[in-house]
Amino acid sequence: MKPEFLTLARRSLLLAASPEHVAKTVLDSAHTRTCTRGETIFLQGERASAIYIVAEGWVKLYRLAPSGTEAVVGVFTKGSSFGEAVAFRHDTYPVAAEAVTDCTLIRIEADVLLRQIRENPEVAIAILSATFVHLHGLVAQVEALKAQTGAQRVAEFLLELAPCPDGACEVTLPYDKVLIAGRLGMKPESLSRAFARLKEQGVTIRQTIAHIDDIAVLRTYVEEDPALAWSKGGQ
Repeated sequence: MKPEFLTLARRSLLLAASPEHVAKTVLDSAHTRTCTRGETIFLQGERASAIYIVAEGWVKLYRLAPSGTEAVVGVFTKGSSFGEAVAFRHDTYPVAAEAVTDCTLIRIEADVLLRQIRENPEVAIAILSATFVHLHGLVAQVEALKAQTGAQRVAEFLLELAPCPDGACEVTLPYDKVLIAGRLGMKPESLSRAFARLKEQGVTIRQTIAHIDDIAVLRTYVEEDPALAWSKGGQ
């Protein structure tokens, strides 16, 4: 495994709080997996046996309803881990995982980490931390769906990606707009309308680049009462 991938994995939420010898043992048995865009990493209902850390690229987790409708549960990038909770129970994956872009994953066998937990109970704290972050993220998504307009959710998404703390900024959209819509609980046509409405807040979209005139203005819009945002056409 590349040294930079080992460093990334060591700093990940999954292993950051683990003792050095534990992390080394876990990573000595880990290996990388390269996936092309659109490749399935695991299927919903498949037996869980591994935890993954994203080393490069983007991955989505999603569920398929009986009707065939796809619901995006999460999108992960460099340094993020997924699959922890079910892998430790040897349960089935409740979601499917797919490479959104060409990506490289670090695969850690669940049994290896389980042995370390039995020998070093403090390792369980790291696992709980990673699980809590995932849960917090899901709660934040539900809160956004309930308490924000579509345009506010899109604005917050852009702010999360923005590399600038203030002033004007350009954001590269990391994946296609259909997936962005799914991640934000919207239909693609609703996403297009939201982008159009954000022009009033100084946001201009050109292909995969979003230009923000003023980060502070967009942040204020995100934090507004939804009723005010609706009055500005932010549904």
